[in-house]
Amino acid sequence: MLVAAVASVADQLGPGDDVVLVIDHNDELRVRAAREFAADPRIRVIANTLLPGISGARNSAIDAARGEVVAFLDDDAVAGPGWLERIRAAMAEPDVLAVGVAAAPAWHGGRRPSWFPDEYDWVVGCTYRGLPTSAGQVRNVNGAAMALRRDAVIAVGGFSTMVGRRGAAFTGCEETELCIRLRQRHPDAKILYLPDVSVAHTVPRERMRIRYFLRRCYGEGLSKARVARLVGAADGLSSERSYVWSTLPRGVARQVGRGLRGRLGGWLAAVLIVTGVGVTATGYLLGRLRPDVTAVVSREATPVARL
Repeated sequence: MLVAAVASVADQLGPGDDVVLVIDHNDELRVRAAREFAADPRIRVIANTLLPGISGARNSAIDAARGEVVAFLDDDAVAGPGWLERIRAAMAEPDVLAVGVAAAPAWHGGRRPSWFPDEYDWVVGCTYRGLPTSAGQVRNVNGAAMALRRDAVIAVGGFSTMVGRRGAAFTGCEETELCIRLRQRHPDAKILYLPDVSVAHTVPRERMRIRYFLRRCYGEGLSKARVARLVGAADGLSSERSYVWSTLPRGVARQVGRGLRGRLGGWLAAVLIVTGVGVTATGYLLGRLRPDVTAVVSREATPVARL
């Protein structure tokens, strides 16, 4: 997957572009990756020299980057055609500080589980039902595939290590918290979402289980609590309010409709939409009441390298 991710980006590089592959505190992988990509001078393999985890790895990439714009791609994703070209065009406007694109789930076995509601594709790091269907401004971008203006990110202190996935923890929201800080510093700046540009994001079998679904919801609640403490609840939950009160009720109605048409997965999906809200809210409340509460840790192996 890592080789495929790098190849999908390398094919789109323009003059002066390069790839910075950050290995997150894994010397064996770093040596292997350096050997794998040694033939291409445009690819630099470096170690995360900061705190372990995705925030430290991304900050290491920003430190090492040479360009004005840094585009990030998860190591288990593949960039679609025109990804860099569209990012470059959007970033040509000086008031654009971040650009996000759609992340389509590449399900293990090629099929979405019948019980997995589209509204919860964020559980597997992908674009979910309820996001805009046309290009426009959003609060934050999807971390699986995004681009940021380097100087602006450095000016606000980079990604916070108080949030973000570390090892096999179920927490995240590091890109959400950063985008909010960027907008707080630059109220007139733009954070754009381009839904017609996409990357394919791998969903392994381990993430296609109800147990993972619920643990990820709980971790999201903890993450949102941390974001609220860092940037304020008003900004930290601005998008979530419309999601809970508008997107999810429509999702329940749609899934019940599937159930009435004889599709058993529709009934389970409807139950999980409601259950997911409760589990996420529980994580949020515990995170607010007990700031020292830690995220649930899974037993699955998670990627350690980030572009």
